[in-house]
Amino acid sequence: MDKILIRGLEINACHGVRSFEKTDPQPFVFDADVYVDFYKASLSDDLRDTVDYSGICSLIQQVTFSNSFNLIEKLAYECAYAVLGAYPAVSRISLTAYKPNAPVKQKFSSVGVSVDVSREIVYLSLGSSLGNRRAYIDKALGKLSLTRGISVKKVSSYIKTAPEGGVAVNEFLNCAAEIETFLSPRALLNRIHEVEAECGRVRVKRWEDRTVDIDIIFFGKREIVEDDLIIPHPAYASRAFVINPLKEIAPEFVCPGSGVKIKDMKI
Repeated sequence: MDKILIRGLEINACHGVRSFEKTDPQPFVFDADVYVDFYKASLSDDLRDTVDYSGICSLIQQVTFSNSFNLIEKLAYECAYAVLGAYPAVSRISLTAYKPNAPVKQKFSSVGVSVDVSREIVYLSLGSSLGNRRAYIDKALGKLSLTRGISVKKVSSYIKTAPEGGVAVNEFLNCAAEIETFLSPRALLNRIHEVEAECGRVRVKRWEDRTVDIDIIFFGKREIVEDDLIIPHPAYASRAFVINPLKEIAPEFVCPGSGVKIKDMKI
């Protein structure tokens, strides 16, 4: 992938946990690799077909100068998120923020942190079996779309399905959604749990009826196995209420691990 390189961008600002760091500006130095497809610009030789690196530098400067964070980690992520939010053509940014005058007793040249943030296509399965089911799903999608770093791109038709798992008794309304996000899988899962709670979901018993349920089915091509986060979703291939809506909005998507396109899956 092509990338814009920014090296040694120096900005004086006030960031740190010490009281003097809140009032006395000190230098912060940034390096960034900004991933952009240059093919169109290589043919047109037109700045409008690429991303202006001066604009990126100005944005990093604005974020750094206009805020006062305790942690350089926060500063680095805010700069990366700002670039991804402002420039849809940027697919990924690797950014390092250095603090050469950090209050460290030992002799050193600089300290810093690096963050690596990518834009990903993610597929979700949503369902509801309580109250106004469509309204709950629409409310959840609306809250996701208003979340920084999440853009809802496609939503399938809504389908009615019978409850599964032996606990829920009400008929479900289900759909699938394609979102674009630069949140990490863990950050997205945390936001999903917040949205579910904001929509009235109370977790008491597994498989019970709920106002809204949101599952991450695919997160790009990633395969993740953690205690409470498995991607692709471990049960997606056996669930018609997941696969059929996905066939509508992502028929050509190739499932990680199996290599099978969604449109070719049999339930």
